[in-house]
Amino acid sequence: MAKDGEKSGWKEYIWNPRTREFLGRTASSWGLILLFYVVFYIFLAGLFTLTMYVMLQTLDDHKPTWQDRLSTPGMVIRPKAGEYFEIIYNTENTESWDMYTQTLDKFLAPYNSSEQALKNDECTPDQYFQQEDSGSVKNNPKRSCQFNRTILEDCSGIHDRYYGYQSGKPCIIIKLNRVIGMLPGKDGQAPFVTCGAKRYKVGKDQWREDSEKIGELMYFPPNGTFNLMYYPYYGKKAQVNYSQPLVAVKFLNITQNEDVNIECKINANNIPLGSERDKFAGRVSFKLRINTK
Repeated sequence: MAKDGEKSGWKEYIWNPRTREFLGRTASSWGLILLFYVVFYIFLAGLFTLTMYVMLQTLDDHKPTWQDRLSTPGMVIRPKAGEYFEIIYNTENTESWDMYTQTLDKFLAPYNSSEQALKNDECTPDQYFQQEDSGSVKNNPKRSCQFNRTILEDCSGIHDRYYGYQSGKPCIIIKLNRVIGMLPGKDGQAPFVTCGAKRYKVGKDQWREDSEKIGELMYFPPNGTFNLMYYPYYGKKAQVNYSQPLVAVKFLNITQNEDVNIECKINANNIPLGSERDKFAGRVSFKLRINTK
């Protein structure tokens, strides 16, 4: 009898035909609860929409309102040195270095003189190309300065379509990461790149560097300079045709058939040296090995 009573009690809780209650509430009670939640969530959605609208009104489509300014921008090289930052090839095996030359061809294609003349301006060297807004009138889109691949001379791929890889005198192209609004030099002194032997650990408290293996280097443009006229950078939307300046390094007589550890870094009178814990802050390291047998 107790089981029958419990069963009957559950049935009446789900649906009580005498009081016309479903799960303990009448239709009007359920209706009021549902109405409350509908109104409540509509209010929350409206509040969220209003908040987003007000916030979006404070944003500039062409420039971030807030940004974390990097004190030391990163550096990268082309061709990419792979996951382990190694460029290894054999001068006698075309397939081993052809992928590097193809990568450089593709990378430098936007720097062709015809492309640059069509999209960008001839600027005055050795001074910043600043384009300020006129009060509330935004000076957008902003113009950009031409960087023709001919500036890279022997590493442009024009006179030597193999960028020196076939002859064991490879070119490495370096670029500085973009930072909006950065002015990378003061008193007219442009930043420049230097490359040399990287100090690396070979044992406990033992370090080594490959200074005697690197040999002679050539920089293009001369002195490995990033000209000031390519700065400041105003952002991808504001400066749609921006051509990032490049520096090429040509290794003329690097030791062959051996690993050579190299580090290139940016030098500027207002860019602090990067931290050793961040290997991309103002520097880039890679291993270069040219095999001939």
